[in-house]
Parts: sequence; structure tokens; C-alpha cells
Amino acid sequence: MKILVTGKGGREHALITALSESPQKHELFAYPGSDAIATLATRVDVTGLPELITWMKQNSIDLCMAGEEALLVKDSGLSNLCAEAGIPCWGPRKEIAQLEASKTFAKKFLKRHGIPTADFTICTTAAEAKAALTEMPIVLKFDGLAAGKGVAVCTSNDEAEAFVDDVMEKRCFGAGDLLVEKCLTGPEISIFASVCDDKYQILMPARDYKRIRDNDQGPNTGGMGAVASLELADPALMQRIEREIVQPTVQGILKDGLKYRGFLYFGLMLTPNGPQVIEYNCRFGDPEAEAVLPMLRGDFATYAFEAAKGNLQPDLIRFQPGWSICLISASAGYPASSRNGDVISGLESVSGARVYHCGTKKNTAGQFETNGGRVLAVVAQGATRVEAREKAYAESTKITFDGLQRRSDIGKMHFE
Repeated sequence: MKILVTGKGGREHALITALSESPQKHELFAYPGSDAIATLATRVDVTGLPELITWMKQNSIDLCMAGEEALLVKDSGLSNLCAEAGIPCWGPRKEIAQLEASKTFAKKFLKRHGIPTADFTICTTAAEAKAALTEMPIVLKFDGLAAGKGVAVCTSNDEAEAFVDDVMEKRCFGAGDLLVEKCLTGPEISIFASVCDDKYQILMPARDYKRIRDNDQGPNTGGMGAVASLELADPALMQRIEREIVQPTVQGILKDGLKYRGFLYFGLMLTPNGPQVIEYNCRFGDPEAEAVLPMLRGDFATYAFEAAKGNLQPDLIRFQPGWSICLISASAGYPASSRNGDVISGLESVSGARVYHCGTKKNTAGQFETNGGRVLAVVAQGATRVEAREKAYAESTKITFDGLQRRSDIGKMHFE
């Protein structure tokens, strides 16, 4: 097959790696891809979504896999345009991709279908938002896409009002409303499902670490690391999550007259009252994909191709036992900014672990250098969580660059 994956980060590097390891050898393409991804897939050089669709038609692409979220809601929507062109797309249509693109859409969906989530207020002005700051801590969420940075958990009025000003007055993330949401407590868990119309398959669960510093301190990021294992949630909890959250979500999409084909991410808080939805993502999570996908066995390419055509075949893939731990190395200044151009050393010395490139590029000397906030994901597996963690850190510390930021408690915090 000819398969194209959209995106350029660590998640896409992991997806393309998994596709390349399918039993049959397929011709892989990436848009826009990266210098690291180019070792596995041919980069497509076009400008914009309509031109990409034209290129896929001209090159007889058999499957388009949506990696990152933006193209799903851009213009007429990646999946919608693929459908018009007769190209199977593993990624949802624009209408239902609003589950991620619009926090207010998602909240209204959750409420309408009786799926557990935190109480919320939708605010259209800064004054409304500040008036809704009645208790601390409080969670503030920008309505649109913000690359994982549009959420703030605030513990004081001053902190909350400053975020309101950033979003509603300075428009740091562009135009959009603000959700003021009750702060839930408990450990978080990421649940992934392949959704194909009225059918679904729950995949390996994971947990990510969103704060920049140890002990969950500092501002939110796109994710500083992740842990994945079938042991992360016991069978009773997984059954409850399926019964109360996954199944009602799939049924709710159908009740709303919509259709979903693609990965669906459920960001959950395991509260004292049970699991509640924090957010949906309409694609694989990042950095969770980097932790989960190395655990996948089977024929991933055929699985995605058949599912995109409406034929979900769960037996085509499986997940191995044990643990997988992903460590993110971030650039200087992240998440407020990111410093590009710092040369990366030690990549060739890593052994027994995978290195996915999240934000790198090659310089004129052929060296990889930083080119984004999250730079690299180093991922290792082990029979136990401790074994996987020790291996991931041992290999990750071989890589250095100026200004490197890395947490020291991934796979430890929330477990000990």
C-alpha cells in the first residue's frame, strides 16, 4: 500500500515507525514530516490541504492517517476532503473533530449524553470569566486548539485573572471563548480507542505528565513524558470506563447523526466519585503514542486501512505485556517559548531504546539540532515499571544539548 501520515512530531514519527514494522512493506509518505521521519517516509512538499488532496489522488494513495489534529478541522477538513476524493482516511470528519477543536462543543456533548465530567461555565468575555472565579483551585480552558497549552489549573485569583487576560484580552491563542471548570482531583489516565462507526476497540492505557517540572510543578506543557501498560488500570476499572464513558461516547456520536472513524483519546480523571472526562482528542495522544506504539504487535497498516474503510478487525493487532516509559527532552525556554538551533549530541550512543524526534532538524553540517519545544522522546520497555524506567533514563541521559529540560520523576510520581 501507499500510506500518507499527516504531521511532523514525535507522535507521527512513532506512527510511521509502527507502520514500517507491519509484516508487509508499504510505501510511506509524510506531510509535512521532518528530517528524522524522512529516513522512513518520503516527505511531501505541497502547500495547503487542497494541494495535498490533489497530490494524494495523483499518487494513488491508499490510506491517509491523521497524525496531528489541525488538518482535521482546517478548511473543509482532511477526512471530509479524502472522502470526496475516494481516499480512506483514518481520522474523523470535521463535524465530529470539534470534540477536540472546541472545548465548549465537547462539554455540551458530554452533558447532552450524560457522560461524567466536571461542572463548567462558558464565558465569552473577560468580565464573565472573572465573575465565574468563585472557588480555587479552578481550571480554565481556551475553547480552541492551542497545542496543549490552552489549559491552566489555577490556585489563586491573581493567577486565574492573569490567564483570563492572556486568553480574552491579549488573545494569545486567537479568538475563542473560555471555559471555567470545576477542578477535579485524583490520578489521571489516558484511554485510547479505535472507533469505527458503531464499533470500537479499547487500546493500551497510558498516563502522561503535563507539567514542566518534577512533582507536577510549573506550567502545563504538551506532555513531558508518559507511561503505558495493560497493568495501568485493573479490569474492573476498565470495564467501568467502557460502560460509563467509551460506550456512551460512541453511541452519542451516532445519536447526533455523525460518524467517527479514527483514534479517539479520552483524558480521564479518576476522582473519588469515579472516572470523569477531562478532554477528548481526535487522534492519538502525544507523548502517549510514543509510549504505547512500541508495545503494539501485529499488522498495524492493514488494521488502519480496513478500519478506515469501515471494517474494524481487532484481531489484527495486540499489545505485549510489560511497561513502556517515554521521557521527553525539551528545549530551553519551553513551554513559554522554545530555543532553536542547539546541536544535539549522543543520539548514536542510544541502544535498546527508541528515539522519536518531536522537534528537530538537520543543520548544514548534517547534525540534528533543536527545532521546537519538545525535542526528543526516548522510550524503553521492561517487564516491570522500574525496569522500564531505569532503562529509559539510562539511555536518555546519553543525549545532551544546551538548555535541555527533562523531568526526573516520569514513571515514579503517581506510583510511589
